[in-house]
Amino acid sequence: MRLHVVDGTYELFRAHFSPRPGHVVGGLDRKATVGLAASMIALLHDPDERVSHVAIAFDNPIRSVRNEWYSGYKTDEGVPAELLAQFDLAEDAVRAIGMVVWSMDRYEADDALATAAKRWQGDVEQVRILTPDKDLGQSLWGDRVVQVDRLRRKVIDEAELLRRRGIRPASVPDFLALVGDTADGIPGISGFGEKTAAALLGAFEHIESIPLGAAAWPSGIRGADRLAATLARDREAALLYRKLATLIDDVPLKEQIEDLAWTGVPRAAFEAWCDRLEVSTLRTIPTRWR
Repeated sequence: MRLHVVDGTYELFRAHFSPRPGHVVGGLDRKATVGLAASMIALLHDPDERVSHVAIAFDNPIRSVRNEWYSGYKTDEGVPAELLAQFDLAEDAVRAIGMVVWSMDRYEADDALATAAKRWQGDVEQVRILTPDKDLGQSLWGDRVVQVDRLRRKVIDEAELLRRRGIRPASVPDFLALVGDTADGIPGISGFGEKTAAALLGAFEHIESIPLGAAAWPSGIRGADRLAATLARDREAALLYRKLATLIDDVPLKEQIEDLAWTGVPRAAFEAWCDRLEVSTLRTIPTRWR
């Protein structure tokens, strides 16, 4: 038994910016919604993924509690209006194929994924978090909780994170605080690149444990004295950025693990959705029905 939890916001954006043709219904382009539905149908029927339990989370709206903590945090500014208009439609689409939907308001989709991983990692063979978002590295646990990047066909477990980044899951928020995360509006600390951050966090794990004096730092860090002074000056900002990058893993999800079981596409609901969206190409693709 596996639990698949999907970053619906990422998948919706990916579908919108994909090269697939538009899908205009009633004068409005629904390309992102239809593309998302097609992608999720493919996932649910993928023999390699062996989906048995599944849920998908959306940032709806994109603003969250983190905007109260930091004015520079990501918003919906710059997101195409035709994409923003499809979030509710996207949720309807994946419900029509039988997926549990977590529509996040005060929290973020990533918080729901982190909560699911923590809550049910002991109840299933594996939790598979479907997103390339670096934030979710903090939820990895051995090979029981992994990230799946479907676009690049990569699976990242705790060992791969250590090999790739030089850090363990507990240090991921600290890493993002130091190097920044442009996707989330986290600027990072001036001068800190990935190699420096990995060397420091590999040795000390968390920002507050990094010595103030560069003499105690691992050897080989270029400009260590300057960087130590910068971190001493900006430590409070770094801790705020870490708070922004730390996922909330106790979101009040109402479901139990058995509620996430996927036993097939509900035929009546799916065919009604196909009629509403004037989608004939997807109508006969599902092979597992209920």
